[in-house]
Amino acid sequence: MNIISIIPARGGSKGIPRKNIKLLNGKPLISYSIEASKSCNLIDSTYVSTEDVEISEISKKYDAEVIERPEELAGDDSSSIDVILHVFDYMENHGSLPDLFILLQPTSPLRTSEDIEASIKLFLDSDCDSLVGVCEMDHRSLLNFSLNNGFLVQNNNESLFNSRRQDFPTYYSLNGAIYITTPDFIRKNRSFYCDKTIPYVMSKERSIDIDTPLDFKLAEIILNEFNDVKL
Repeated sequence: MNIISIIPARGGSKGIPRKNIKLLNGKPLISYSIEASKSCNLIDSTYVSTEDVEISEISKKYDAEVIERPEELAGDDSSSIDVILHVFDYMENHGSLPDLFILLQPTSPLRTSEDIEASIKLFLDSDCDSLVGVCEMDHRSLLNFSLNNGFLVQNNNESLFNSRRQDFPTYYSLNGAIYITTPDFIRKNRSFYCDKTIPYVMSKERSIDIDTPLDFKLAEIILNEFNDVKL
């Protein structure tokens, strides 16, 4: 079985300028995902899709194969699905499609090669169409409100607000770290989610998705303080 990883990395970023190559503990952010992919024995090829020359050069330095992305797929409103489909079109024109692929967002630097291998094995051993990375939600996230004329309105069942933390149900949220399916599935459905999607559960620490400067600082702290600890 031929299995590849796809790492989408555009040059533009509003929250953190040049985020994908910003140095995190002395290394470009994207390098963490490339190295995790390259260290996984189940991954045959690691591809980076980018329109950015500097990202391309850094990705090649870390031994990833680069697919040049057209500018129209590198805007703020460009979807990951369209980027994936462009990669598959490129691959078909230069050979053949893989049997399976895993999407690795470069903004998840604490996802490990062990996570990648375990998630692929889970997918292959399950009767599923896709797999997504998740983490358990903090119970406080369930107690949320919206505003109506400046006043707070509960968005949850009122009983939750009077429950003990131990009595809360367990909910999971997508962490953006891992997505797995087949080229056929993504082409037909243009989504990773369906009725036969299974979760790969990760810790909150390894689930950090860097979107803001605070996320970046938190990732730095975790890498510095817990470098030799299993998160």
